[in-house]
Amino acid sequence: MDARWCFLKVFDPLAGLAVKRAYIKRKQRAVVGSAPLKNRRIPFMSGFLDIYSIIFLVIAVVIFMRLGSVLGRRTGNEPSSIDASVNRGPGAAKSSNDNIVALPNRDRSARSEAELELDLEVIERHAKPGSDLHAGLVAILKASPGFDPDQFLDGAKIAYEVVVTAFADGDRTALKNILAADVYDGFVAAIDEREAREERVESTFVGVNDAKITDADLEGRNARLTIRFDSELISATRAKDDTVVDGDPSTVQAVRDIWTFSRDVKARDPNWKLVATEAV
Repeated sequence: MDARWCFLKVFDPLAGLAVKRAYIKRKQRAVVGSAPLKNRRIPFMSGFLDIYSIIFLVIAVVIFMRLGSVLGRRTGNEPSSIDASVNRGPGAAKSSNDNIVALPNRDRSARSEAELELDLEVIERHAKPGSDLHAGLVAILKASPGFDPDQFLDGAKIAYEVVVTAFADGDRTALKNILAADVYDGFVAAIDEREAREERVESTFVGVNDAKITDADLEGRNARLTIRFDSELISATRAKDDTVVDGDPSTVQAVRDIWTFSRDVKARDPNWKLVATEAV
């Protein structure tokens, strides 16, 4: 019986404890039946063994908990989100660059003829077939299969707001992310002159009412897209003494700008840079 109890105690502590207690009770009944009441004795070792049973039970629980923690621990061989992005292919990867105007990085090398025709239908929403604009957009699409004029315009409108707001605030860092080097130098020079005069701009960007692609061309590796923006904003420039020297702080102004963006279609960087600006 003792050997069987030891076996159960190791592999099933609860069952082993139950068997041990039943065994002690039978011993107690045997003692009671074979001796007078005044000589009846409960084996002193039973309490001692009960304490050890509890200790063994605690040790077994601790062992099982440690096994559970080890089995639930990462070993480094589990699939991760990085593995998932690699398995989806290069077209699914997202750029960590925070620049605003970015071409969608999609892999269309295996697209069907019907899907390619759909791309052309998207272009036809922006340019009449046979026009120079249509030919330029098609050339950019062929050179850069990820090009989508709808998504480009969405990004261009965001870039427009960022540039207008950053110029008013004198935020050179935000401008540098979007502007080509020579355009950036021009914007920074204007900000420096304004600050030298101790003037400040109060500006509220109301929104872009319309953005339209007016020109598109591909010269070698460089794609260029010209956008006409119709927007509204409130802008006023104040001198050091707080007098208004330009604009009106209470009037919404209608503004039309023509901006040109450029990108090297062979470069890994999908972002477009602003290379020219013109106020109409």
